[in-house]
Amino acid sequence: MKKILYIGNKLNKHGYSETSVETLGKLFSKEGYTVYSFSDKKNLFFRFIEMGYKVILYKKKSDYLIIDTYSTLSFYYAFLCSQLARVLQFKYIPILRGGDLPARLKKNPKLCKLIFINSVVNIAPSNYLLEKFKDKGYFNVAYIPNVLEIKNYLFKERKSFRPKLLWVRSFASIYNPKMAVDVLFQLKKKYPDAVLCMIGPDKDGSLLQTRKYAESLNLEVEFTGGMSKKDWISKAKEYDIFINTTHFDNTPVSVMEAMALGLPVVSTKVGGIPYLLEDQLDALLVSDGNVEQMVQAIEYCVENSIKAQKIALNARKKVEKFDWNVVKEQWKSILT
Repeated sequence: MKKILYIGNKLNKHGYSETSVETLGKLFSKEGYTVYSFSDKKNLFFRFIEMGYKVILYKKKSDYLIIDTYSTLSFYYAFLCSQLARVLQFKYIPILRGGDLPARLKKNPKLCKLIFINSVVNIAPSNYLLEKFKDKGYFNVAYIPNVLEIKNYLFKERKSFRPKLLWVRSFASIYNPKMAVDVLFQLKKKYPDAVLCMIGPDKDGSLLQTRKYAESLNLEVEFTGGMSKKDWISKAKEYDIFINTTHFDNTPVSVMEAMALGLPVVSTKVGGIPYLLEDQLDALLVSDGNVEQMVQAIEYCVENSIKAQKIALNARKKVEKFDWNVVKEQWKSILT
């Protein structure tokens, strides 16, 4: 089997959510691939340095370099590692993770060209990014979706839906966590028993800001901080509706997980979300930042349980297509 050097942010041990380098890397290993993965350095500067060093060190030990490629600061480690790989003649494959990568294509076209033109292939986990990259002239792009191991997600069939809301994401301004608090504030006017649980580690100070914002509105919101996947999946049983408030997105795994668990999803229709979810069929979609629309969508689920059940069931059927046992065959065709 092939040997893979996988570069990404391995920060779970520091209290952050698991990223693809941690989850997908493990799945590759189970299939018999030898996987070397970096970096788990918490400091951004030292993480970048280690990533570049490992590309040099592991070039002779590996057949492929896979790089999780984001749209914000982490974009620059993808640039660094890809250009080292070019010099070393090391075959590399960027996985397009950042929901705002289309903006990066416009902002830094020369840097993007150096990364994406010279790769073996660019993997788009959503048809949204596949389309946007092809629009910019990048035709060496293949669609391989984010994956779940469906066996780990027990579908809970709900007969009724209460205004018990679950939000799961890293706390960052691009994910607009304050909107979830605003939604709860409005919901409580009609449903005094409405509750909100927000699960995720802090990324840019937004956790404290959101907590203080909830306190300013005299709202009780449960902030759990980061939780292991196993623990938050267990906790999800207590809730009936999943909300996703993000400004930018690609194909968020937390949304896919909610779909697998039987939680009807109410999400902003941004980035790759409309490519993942179909309004009224397997989710309810609202405009970016529109609190009123999200409240109305939640009320719709609460007051139309049969429709909410159908949405949840359709979502589960869709996400089953992203099971690793299905998707791994696409990866095997790439890593030949």
